[in-house]
Amino acid sequence: MFISPAFAQGAPAAGGGADMLIQLAPFLLIFVVMYFLILRPQQKRAKAHQEMVSALRRGDVVITGGGLVGKVTKVVDENEIELQIADNVRVRQLRSQIATVRAKGEPAKDEVPPAVS
Repeated sequence: MFISPAFAQGAPAAGGGADMLIQLAPFLLIFVVMYFLILRPQQKRAKAHQEMVSALRRGDVVITGGGLVGKVTKVVDENEIELQIADNVRVRQLRSQIATVRAKGEPAKDEVPPAVS
């Protein structure tokens, strides 16, 4: 008497757990698809980039994130390298800003300047 028929029809049934699972299934499916199409490939690319950056050595020809093409002349530390971008022009570059390695080179020998008499 005190409960309207519309309110009584909206009450959950005794087996409401299965109904809740069916309602959450599209969200779970979307999450799984997003993981395999977006998150996993991005993680693989990040891991490959980290391996490429950690394997840099003298003599490698690289392209920076800003578009400079240079040759690695010195590995300063685990975060920086020194690039030669032109004759007698050397710059320090963060390893994380290296976009690609064009050519793996043999380690360059240190150039000894001629003795001045």
